[in-house]
Order: sequence, then C-alpha cells, then structure tokens
Amino acid sequence: MIVVVKIGGRVFEVDIENSSTRPIVAMVEGERFEVWPENASGSASGDGASTRAGADAMVAVQVQKGQAVQPGSILAGKTMTSPLPGTVTEVFVKAGEHVEAGHVALIIEAMKMKNSIRTTRAGNISAVLVNPGETVTHKQPLIEFNE
Repeated sequence: MIVVVKIGGRVFEVDIENSSTRPIVAMVEGERFEVWPENASGSASGDGASTRAGADAMVAVQVQKGQAVQPGSILAGKTMTSPLPGTVTEVFVKAGEHVEAGHVALIIEAMKMKNSIRTTRAGNISAVLVNPGETVTHKQPLIEFNE
C-alpha cells in the first residue's frame, strides 16, 4: 500500500508492506525502515492506521537524514512498551548500556513463538523493567531510556 505523507513542505511516498505485522516495514525513497507505531504518541493527518504508519516511517527518515524530529514522534518518550502479551524468556540489555535503534533487547514468547523485541530508538538504558520468566501484557513498559 502506498501512503503519501507531507512533512515540512516535502511530499514522500511511503510503501507499506503490511500494516498488520510488527514491525511495519516501510520503503521510503528506496530505503527500508522498520517502525513500531504502538510507541507513537503524536498524531498524523488522515483517517487510518496506514496513514499513521506512514507518518511514523517518515520520522525514521527524518532521524536518519539528520533532520529535526517533532515532539510526540515515535522517538519521543522514555519508555519502550511491549508490542504483544507473552512471557519474557531472555533479556539482552541492562541499565547503563547504550543501544542503537533496532537492537534486540529481549525475547517474548507468545503462543509458543519466540518474538525478538527490538529497541525502538537509540539511547542509554536507565532501567530494564522486566526479568526472564515474567508475564507481560500488551503495552506494558519494558525498558526506560535516559533521555
């Protein structure tokens, strides 16, 4: 699905493979991006999840290209939340560690499938809020970042 997004006077065509999967894979100007819209707190114009996913993909493009990111984007906020309910089986990060966006932080097992949960932003981790063996709910806080 192609979504047209306008940011800062520029128009981008965002090709979204499947807005039902996580992360959402979006192609923008020939570059591949993975986005997690569940962690977004801002709003986007349009009338659906696909428009929101397109806007979130554009935030990723802005960050990569060194442009300013508006408050309320997917990178705003200090907490990374769980994209699904399940049981934490492994944790690969710890407080004080610096991670890049997309780093595998932990594994959540749901319906006998192991899901790699990747960091949604780069930064220093201030706290890991879950431990192996714990059951988590959808949108439960998992990791807090310093900034």
